[in-house]
Amino acid sequence: MTQSLPKVGRTGPVTAIAAAIRTRRLLARDVVTLSLSALEASRATLNPWSELDATQALAAADAIDERRVPLGPLSGAPLLIKDSEHWAGHATRHGSLVTSSKAATETSLSPSRLIDAGAIAVGKSTLPEFAIEGFTANRLTGVTRNPWGVAYSPGGSSGGAGAALAAGAVAIATATDGGGSVRIPAALCGLLGLKPTNGSVGRWPAHDWIDYSTDGVLATSSDDLRLLYEIQRGPVAGDPTAPTIAMLDAVRPPDAPTRLCAAYRTSDLGPLATSVASAFEDAVAAFADLLNLPVTWVEPGSLFGEDDPDLDWFTVATAEHVASLGRDFVDEHFDDFAIATQAFFEVGRRVTLDEYLAARRRRFTYVRQFDEFLGADTVLLTPTVASPGWLADGRLDESTPLGGLPPEVYSTALQNVTGNPALSVPFGHLANGLPFGLQITAPRYFDAQLLTLADRWQIAYPWQRSAPGFTSLDVALGL
Repeated sequence: MTQSLPKVGRTGPVTAIAAAIRTRRLLARDVVTLSLSALEASRATLNPWSELDATQALAAADAIDERRVPLGPLSGAPLLIKDSEHWAGHATRHGSLVTSSKAATETSLSPSRLIDAGAIAVGKSTLPEFAIEGFTANRLTGVTRNPWGVAYSPGGSSGGAGAALAAGAVAIATATDGGGSVRIPAALCGLLGLKPTNGSVGRWPAHDWIDYSTDGVLATSSDDLRLLYEIQRGPVAGDPTAPTIAMLDAVRPPDAPTRLCAAYRTSDLGPLATSVASAFEDAVAAFADLLNLPVTWVEPGSLFGEDDPDLDWFTVATAEHVASLGRDFVDEHFDDFAIATQAFFEVGRRVTLDEYLAARRRRFTYVRQFDEFLGADTVLLTPTVASPGWLADGRLDESTPLGGLPPEVYSTALQNVTGNPALSVPFGHLANGLPFGLQITAPRYFDAQLLTLADRWQIAYPWQRSAPGFTSLDVALGL
């Protein structure tokens, strides 16, 4: 495994761009123009966006430059909005041929909070149909590719966001996580990816996977990660799980754990590929050295006895998604869905009420068992992705038929089931050239601990902020 060398300073593009615009070192119009140009250039090779709106973006930039709007901590930072989130005046297509092209009347919570803080929405990022897969390809916008290797997928479901950030085309790209959709692209694109404690970022309207999904944060640096999380977090009317800011701030975790555990997998889905296992062992050793802690290894499948949160995730998520869209809608449009979508919904159509409720009830046991395992002093290390990656169209290799990815490539659903915060951090590269991501899972509401660990990891093991052949937006602007 080859460890990345630092290419830029510690300040991330969001922080640097906003500071330069506030002090008039840069014009927001110039930043947005450069971002739009980079996005247009990326279309042919990466295909990370589904829509751009230059007119609206440049008008917002001019309002900042002319100081017709208050300046905020994100002022002038170009933003892509995931196309499962609403952007007022634009359609929310979910990467699907069967969704309405009617424009949304309001902007979803996280994008609206980012825009209120000064970010400038320039377009919408691509995703797999209805955000159900770990690769980003659909029949509406085509295949999205990884800037670290265009034969490969940037992951999913926030794959367009990950690809655009790794290509340096935008400063911010929103991401959601219902089963790993922030962390998987983070790992495969060499980014930081935070899935917060479920509820710490308010959720409204209810997600298709009601209790599992949350907005998260993708970033190229730890200071940007912290800034974006602080802006996005907080309750919203309608979310019964969301604590107040005061409640979140009252949880003061230690900066670092005093007990370190590691597991190749949390579910017994077979051995890791040799390259992934080797990279993971190197990353665990580096993390243990950073914290000066011994490592306790946990056997795959030993945390939850005979039950399996990953399997229950699949039962609950598929059933809830069919219910969210409506069984009649799914039946009517079934032949128009992508092959992977059909397979996902077919499982959901077969789940019985008893099976669904039993899986929901077992979730309480999983949360208790994981709470007791982590206590207040432990973090668990796992690979973020239990595979060296997959092709851009979702196949594991050229001989694999098109369809959904097998469960053994995933390592991220547990934290959505239990609600724990989890962070993917970059650590070197695999033999195929893709980045490797180490996943750190902390006790619930210890999000601040993960942010501090990201700071320490970046100092000790800095990574390349953009893929080879691409330039981070702040560097291209001379910051």
